[in-house]
Amino acid sequence: MTGQPSALLVGNFLSHLNGRRSVCEGLAERLASRGWTLTTTSPHRSGVLRGADMAWSSWKNRERFRSAYVEVFSGRAFLWAEAVTWVLRRAGCPYVLALHGGNLPSFATRWPGRVRRLLQSAEHVTVPSAFLHDQMRPYRKNLLLMPNAIDLAEYRFRPRTEPRPVLVWVRALHRIYNPGMAIRVLAILSRELPEAHLDMLGPDKRDGSWQETRNCVQALGVTAGVRMPGGVPPGEVASWLDQGDIFINTSDIDNTPLSVLEAMACGLCVVTTNSGGMPYLLHHEKDALLVPAGDPDAMANAVRRILTEPGLAEWLSRNARRTVEAFDWSIMLPRWEELLERTR
Repeated sequence: MTGQPSALLVGNFLSHLNGRRSVCEGLAERLASRGWTLTTTSPHRSGVLRGADMAWSSWKNRERFRSAYVEVFSGRAFLWAEAVTWVLRRAGCPYVLALHGGNLPSFATRWPGRVRRLLQSAEHVTVPSAFLHDQMRPYRKNLLLMPNAIDLAEYRFRPRTEPRPVLVWVRALHRIYNPGMAIRVLAILSRELPEAHLDMLGPDKRDGSWQETRNCVQALGVTAGVRMPGGVPPGEVASWLDQGDIFINTSDIDNTPLSVLEAMACGLCVVTTNSGGMPYLLHHEKDALLVPAGDPDAMANAVRRILTEPGLAEWLSRNARRTVEAFDWSIMLPRWEELLERTR
């Protein structure tokens, strides 16, 4: 092994399949640009193959890295993190755990022993939000807050001074993100604003949500006002966002979604449910409007406020950009490098 910095990055490298660059992929790209020697895993679509590849790559390449970064999600993905860290301990490699997902606290409540053992085994444990910091502290006290990063240079900021009823929704089509609520919001607005439009960007997660959403579009008679292009390449997200003025986030479970940060960077006015970590990330009536989860009428009313209240749109737009400036890679990358360097 050479003297240059090296690391294993374990997470979902799936942008070639779903068009969305994960936090792990973004970190890998930037570490590589700074001269790090990296081993990354895994790009497999199948969860089972992805988990197996993560564990095998960790063992096979154990002589190529000095430290490891392992993303931790709930559900079956938690098992992959357990398997990978078991391999890393056998290889004598220290690791950082990066906790993600708004459903992780609920999972930890069901499996407290497993979660505590995993978190205690790591050299360091990071969380991307104050929400997960609060929720996961019972399982490990010294959690490090490392917000999801964004490259602000990729997003043209345009303050929304005269907003139009042009909505954007960016997320995977999955039930936990409640995509059907976005269609209901549009249908409510269309009664008085027939020019209202919604772009829904995101891949089909194959839980039936894609077809249910299409059925909802037909049933509510808003076919002319909805575009669903599926997952788009990461480099095209900013241009789609730039076409809209109001970003709606309808999730029932959430943490610190990159899509919301991207919308804030572009200056869209954000209307979001108050699920999970959203109240920790955003401040109601300062940089976003927050509404109850599962309430399309409340979300439609919030959109109306942005369209009708003088100065509200520009206030939210400029404040959102100021908030997200603290998440820029120019700030976060040196912190990640320092953390991985001292994980030895």
